[in-house]
Amino acid sequence: MAGHGKRGGRGGAVEPENEERWLLTYADMLTLLFALFMVLFSISSVNISKYQVLQQSLKAAFSGSVLPGGRAILQSGSESTSAHSPATAEVPSIVPLTPTPTSTSSSSTGAASNPAAKPMSSAQLQAALNSMSASVSEQDTFVKLKEKLDAYAKAHGFGNKVQTVIERRGLVVRVLTDNLLYDSGSATLQPGADKLLAEVAQLLNLDKSHPITVEGHTDNQPISNAQFPSNWELSTSRATNVVRFLITQGVSAYRLGAVGYADLHPIVSNATAAGRERNRRVEIVLMRLNPVPPS
Repeated sequence: MAGHGKRGGRGGAVEPENEERWLLTYADMLTLLFALFMVLFSISSVNISKYQVLQQSLKAAFSGSVLPGGRAILQSGSESTSAHSPATAEVPSIVPLTPTPTSTSSSSTGAASNPAAKPMSSAQLQAALNSMSASVSEQDTFVKLKEKLDAYAKAHGFGNKVQTVIERRGLVVRVLTDNLLYDSGSATLQPGADKLLAEVAQLLNLDKSHPITVEGHTDNQPISNAQFPSNWELSTSRATNVVRFLITQGVSAYRLGAVGYADLHPIVSNATAAGRERNRRVEIVLMRLNPVPPS
C-alpha cells in the first residue's frame, strides 16, 4: 500500500511530506499581483513626466542589459551571462492611454523629456504675441486718457479733488464728493459737477469697448434718515446718479454699472476729518480687458 511518507534507505524511517510548499507559489502570486497593481497605479496618473519615467524604466527592465540569461526576458536563459552581449533591440514602448505632445528628446540618453521645456507651437506663439500686443495697446490708451484728465483737472482747478491712477483693474478716476459732486449726506449732483463729469464722459467715449464701473464710497460716520437708512444706500445712490448723468452725455448704458461700498474700502484712515473727506468719493473705473503688461 502506498503510504503518506517516503521510506528511507537504511533505517526505514518515514520522511514526512513538506506540506508548506504551497507557500512558495502563494508568495510568487502575491509578488506578481503587487507588481501588477504598481504598474496599473503608475499608468493611471495623468502626470506626463511620471509616465515617461515609467516608460523608460520598463524599457530598461525588459531589455537584456538588466536581466542575465539572454537577450530579453521573453527568451529562455543561457548558460552564462558573459557568453552573450547585452541586448541591442528594445521592446516596443508602452502606448500612452492619453495623447501626449510629440517629444523631441534623444533616445540614446533615455532621459524623460520635460513638458515645460517643449517649444511653443506657432498657434500658441501667435496667441501669446496677440495678447501681449493687446495689453500694451490697452495700457497706452489708459496712459493717454490719464494725461488728458489730469490736464483738464489742473486747468480748471480740480487738481486737489480729482485723481487718476492706473491699477491692475484699469484706469481709475477718483473724484472727491465734498463741495464738488454732492453736499454732505446728499446724493443729488451739484450744478458745478456737470462740467467735470461731462469732460470725463467725453474722454470715456473715445473708447467704445471697455466696461465702466462707477463706485460710491463713504466715510465711517453713520447716517440714518428716511432717504438713506445707512451708508450703503447713500453710496449706491451716489454711484447711480453719476451713471445716469454719464448716459445723458452719450456713454452707452450697456458699458455702465453702479455699485456702492459704503465705508468698506477707505483709502486713508477715518480717524481725522481730512481722512474722512478723502474717503467720501466716487470712483469711475475703466475696466481692463487684457492682462497687465510687464513693466
